[in-house]
Amino acid sequence: MKRKIFTTTALVCCFMVCMAIVADLAGKWTGTIKTPDGNEIAVTYNFKVDGNTLTGTADSPNGTVNIDNGKIDGNNFSFKVTVDGNDYPHTGKMYADSCGMDIDFGGQKLHFTIKRADK
Repeated sequence: MKRKIFTTTALVCCFMVCMAIVADLAGKWTGTIKTPDGNEIAVTYNFKVDGNTLTGTADSPNGTVNIDNGKIDGNNFSFKVTVDGNDYPHTGKMYADSCGMDIDFGGQKLHFTIKRADK
């Protein structure tokens, strides 16, 4: 009986931690993408979380675009943005104070880090 109570309690705690991680992605995050030609682009992501769905906007000096097809799986997430008719898939992993992200930039994978801007 004690084992059953312990197992149930442990599962509930794990679920609560996972939900806290998902909820923590919501908000404003900033960083810089270094392109293959050496340029640096300042970016801001405004994430909105609804369950396992990720939406929001991505801002750069070229304007604002919507985040599409966003999904969250634990502390991993993915989405795409469309700029001038080109899709740029993003994948990321959330850590305590930052997110490591990869973007498919025309067949070339670029890695960059974003940090929370609103805490």
